[in-house]
Parts: sequence; C-alpha cells; structure tokens
Amino acid sequence: MYRRRALSQVVQIRNAALTTWRTVPQLPSYLHDDEQCRPYNKQTRRHFKNFGHKPEPMPLFTKLWYSFVFLGFIGLAMDWKGMRKKLFPKVDAVSQLADNGKDAQQTGHEVAAEESASGDDVGDDGKKKKKKEKVGFRDRKIIEYENRIRSYSTPDKIFRYFATVKIMSENTTLIFMTPDDFLRAITPGMQQPDGLGLDQYKRYDPKNHDENVHVKLELALDEDSIFYKLGSSGLITFSDYIFLLTVLCTSRRQFEIAFRMFDLNGDGDVDSEEFEKVATLIRQQTSIGSRHRDHANTGNTFKGVNSALTTYFFGPNMNQKLTIEKFLEFQHQLQREILSLEFQRKGPDENGNITEADFTELLLAYAGYPPKKKARMLKRVKKVFKDNAQGISRDDYLKFYHFLNNINDVDTALTFYHVAGASIDQATLKHVAKTVAHVELGDHVIHVVFTIFDENLDGQLSNREFVAVMKNRLLRGLEKPKDTGFVKLIQSVLKCAKETKPALLDI
Repeated sequence: MYRRRALSQVVQIRNAALTTWRTVPQLPSYLHDDEQCRPYNKQTRRHFKNFGHKPEPMPLFTKLWYSFVFLGFIGLAMDWKGMRKKLFPKVDAVSQLADNGKDAQQTGHEVAAEESASGDDVGDDGKKKKKKEKVGFRDRKIIEYENRIRSYSTPDKIFRYFATVKIMSENTTLIFMTPDDFLRAITPGMQQPDGLGLDQYKRYDPKNHDENVHVKLELALDEDSIFYKLGSSGLITFSDYIFLLTVLCTSRRQFEIAFRMFDLNGDGDVDSEEFEKVATLIRQQTSIGSRHRDHANTGNTFKGVNSALTTYFFGPNMNQKLTIEKFLEFQHQLQREILSLEFQRKGPDENGNITEADFTELLLAYAGYPPKKKARMLKRVKKVFKDNAQGISRDDYLKFYHFLNNINDVDTALTFYHVAGASIDQATLKHVAKTVAHVELGDHVIHVVFTIFDENLDGQLSNREFVAVMKNRLLRGLEKPKDTGFVKLIQSVLKCAKETKPALLDI
C-alpha cells in the first residue's frame, strides 16, 4: 500500500512538470507588432568595441602638449644670442658718424655712450670689457661634484683626478701635475678641462724633447719659479703634491716649534734625518697626511721629499744644515707663487689690475658660504664700485696676503678693540695692519674688504666673521677634516651607549 502511494505521488509530480514545460508564456499585446518589437530587439543586440584592435586617434590636446614639450627641449639647446646677432645685427655707430662728418673724438664718445646704453661693460678708456660666460646647468653639476672630491676624497683620488700629464718612457709611466693642476686641485669652483678627469691624461713622450718640456706642456712659469726646485721641469709628482699640501696647510709657528723639537744640539738647524722626522710629524698632524694611504696598484705612494728638494735644502752632498729661516723662505716663495697663479687666472687688464669683484671671489673662495650669500656679497661689491672702480693690483693682493699671515695676532688686536667698546672702522683696521702685521694696506683695498663684510653698510666691521673667513683663506681650507662626520657620529653613539648602559648588563 505504501508503495502504491509513493508511485502515485511521483506520477503527479511528473505530470505537473510536463504541464509547466508545455505552457508558452503569452507576450503582451503591445509587443506583437514588428515595429514595436524593434526597440526590444535592438536592446538585446550585442555590440563589439575596438574590433580588430585598431589604433584610436590621438586627441588634439595631447598633440598640442607633445609639440609644446618637444619645442621646449629644442629651444633649450639653441643659441638664441647668436641667432639674434645674425638676424638683428648691431648698427656700426663708427661708420655712421664718419659718414656724417663727425670728428674722431666725438666718434669715440658716441661709441662709448652707445655701448654703455646697450648694457655692455665699458672701461674708463672707452674700451669694451669682455663679459664673463655664464655657467650652465651641466657645468654647475660638474663643479659641485669636483668640490665634493676636493672635500671628501683621499689624496690619491684627488691627484689622479686633477693631474693632466702622463709621461711615457720605455720602462715606466709616470703621472704629473702642472702648477695649474695643483692650483685647480686646491681651489673650489675651478672646473677641470673637458676630456680630462679621473685617470684621463695628456700623454707626452720626452724622448726628443727633454730640453723643452715646459714649452711643450705650456707651463707659464718664470725662470726662478719655486716649482723648478722640485725637479721634473716644473712638474709635480704625487710625493711632491703631498709635501706641498703639508707646507701650505701648516702655519709658520708650527714649523718653528717642530724644528726646535728635533734640533738635538740646539743650534737651530736640522740635518736631513732630522728634517725627515719633522716632515713626517707635520704630515701626520694634517688632515691630508692622516687620510693618505699608499696605493701600489695606482703607483701613488709617498716616497718622501724628492732628491731635487733635498739637494736644494742640504746641498749636493747632503752635508749642509737646513735653518728654519731658509725653510720659512721656501714656504713664503711657494705661497707667493700660488698667489701669483691665482691672480693671473683672473685675467688682469693692461694696467695689471683685477676688478673688485674678482678680488672678492678670491677672498671668498674658501669661505664655505651658500651660493646665495656669496652672490649677494658680489652684487653689493659690484654695485658700490660700479662708477668708481680702481681695480686691485698684484702688489696690493700680495700685501693683503702678508696681512693674513698674521691673522691670529690681528684677531687678538681686534678682540681688544671689541671688548673695549671701540668700533672697528676702516682707520682701525689699517692701524692694526700697520702695527701688528707691519704692512701698509691701501685705502681702496680696505674699502673693498669693508664692503664685502659690512652687511648693513654702516661702516663697522664684523670682526668675528671676517677673521673666520680669513683663517680659512690663509690655510685654503686644507685643515678641515676630509670626511662627512658619519663615522665620528657612530663612534660617539657607541661610546655613549657603553658609558650609559643599564646596571643589569654588568651582572
């Protein structure tokens, strides 16, 4: 009985399913018309987008933007000044005035007036001065990179980067610096010539030119130059480079003390062995010597003072004594030679003078000022001496550097004035230079110095900033540590951690 009941239920379910499947739903009356069914059919139709992956047309705004960017890059590389000169040449005022029958004197005045009106710099004699080329973005980045090399690299890398001469021989190859290379290696902001850099040199074969090395390499040195005492025809080896840096960054007072320390018999003179000890001691105290490590793979190893210098100091038989006076005279001649090279690189005029702005750049070369502050000082100097420019002669420049050699005593004298409440004006600085440094500074040089360091132009000198900058200028920034300070920071942190560790760690 239960089986029959279950079978009947299955049959009923099957019949209900068949009835539902056979039943066709009736569409509404408004959908029977074909015209009314077309929107319905259109909505159910499938569409294809970007069939075949055809490229879409570029919008007009995008085309204009790409064109603007492309033309902008092209415009940066074009010489607009040259194109302007070709398209709009300047009118020759001299020929026009000659055609009008003007005399020669009036012609000169008119030409000078027109050149000054056009914005060119004109000297007192009516001659047009050469404008300085602007430093581009690429050159600025290269100069910044080279300044970092001067500040933080080892002496070996600095020498390999700024040296420009490779002398080839049958058995050996030697790398040399010229005096200009040496000056470039210690002066911030002086760019290395294009094509010369790290391990890139000018090759020279002295086989047939032993007597004309300085002519072939274009060494503009006087016959009595201190660099000829180094031997090698005025060229500088790596050992000479280390020795010259040691001499430049060490004060006279330190050399006097070192000579007295190793003067065993008390006569004030040292022999060759004692001088070697003096040079080693001084070199280890400088930042240059402490950073140097011999690199045999590059050939830059310190071999001591060369034979030419030892012959100059102790004679050909090495039996003479070196006095402190003779060595300090050598230091003075070296400093004077470097100063003369610096002065000549600024391009003196026909009277042998450089501009006040060039003198300012020489004084601030080692100040470490931000570019904006340095530019503000230069702008102030150019503005003050725009109409009454006299220039700075070579003798004035050398006298001022002699004044810097006594900067420590000058600092003491200026501090006394400051403590006493007296103002430091131009007359005071001139008096201090005469009484302390025993040098007569010109009024124009003192005026330029006050213009540089007198921010508010009140006629008073900020002696603290002036003395700090002049001390860096005297030693050329060579006494600064050649690292970023990160290692010292880590060492200080570790030392502080050891000293302040918890008491639980002592168990």
